[in-house]
Amino acid sequence: AITVPGGAYRLVCSFIEGVPIARRLNEKGISAVILYYRVKKKAAFPAPMDDLARAVRECMERAGELGLDIDNYSVWGASAGGHLAGSFGTGNMGYLKYSLPKPAALILEYPVISMMPGLTHKHTHDNLLGKNASVEAEEFASIEKHVTGNYPPTYVWCGDSDTSVNPENTRIMAEELEKAGVRNKCDIFPGIGHGVGPGTGTIAEGWIDKAVSFWLNKE
Repeated sequence: AITVPGGAYRLVCSFIEGVPIARRLNEKGISAVILYYRVKKKAAFPAPMDDLARAVRECMERAGELGLDIDNYSVWGASAGGHLAGSFGTGNMGYLKYSLPKPAALILEYPVISMMPGLTHKHTHDNLLGKNASVEAEEFASIEKHVTGNYPPTYVWCGDSDTSVNPENTRIMAEELEKAGVRNKCDIFPGIGHGVGPGTGTIAEGWIDKAVSFWLNKE
């Protein structure tokens, strides 16, 4: 599993959405790699995606050395990291563009999906595309506009009390996955806000178990 923490493309929140999630996966016997991608002034598209693609390729090249099962890999992403992970599933931005194998699953945690005004997360949008991005650039980087039948199976979740990233991002993503006939599961947890990571002690606790089951058991 490759885990992609959030941080609005301003920072990499590994202490919330990297290390704790990787440790939970390790406890299940799953190898986890945490991606530290370019942020702030270096975050302009496609730099973060170049970093993710490089990480996937390096894991594959060093699979024997690191003891990794590359045939069934998944990509996990939270918030802005969810945008990066979700973009990796598209043909215009992701795995096909980089000639990489399709992930067995994507796990998106309270993700930023859209770059369109009124739906996107402003800081994520501005750091990736710039404050004065064209409509064409926004549409290109809006994942919901590029979901096809080739999109990887996806588990997506958020809280309905998220005031940072509009929960409509998750709902729209689930709708597009359904339309495209892509295997998916969507959870929206009541009373949960943004940035809860593993969700320990909340109603969202257990989402990691659900995600692993979705990925490995082909629910």
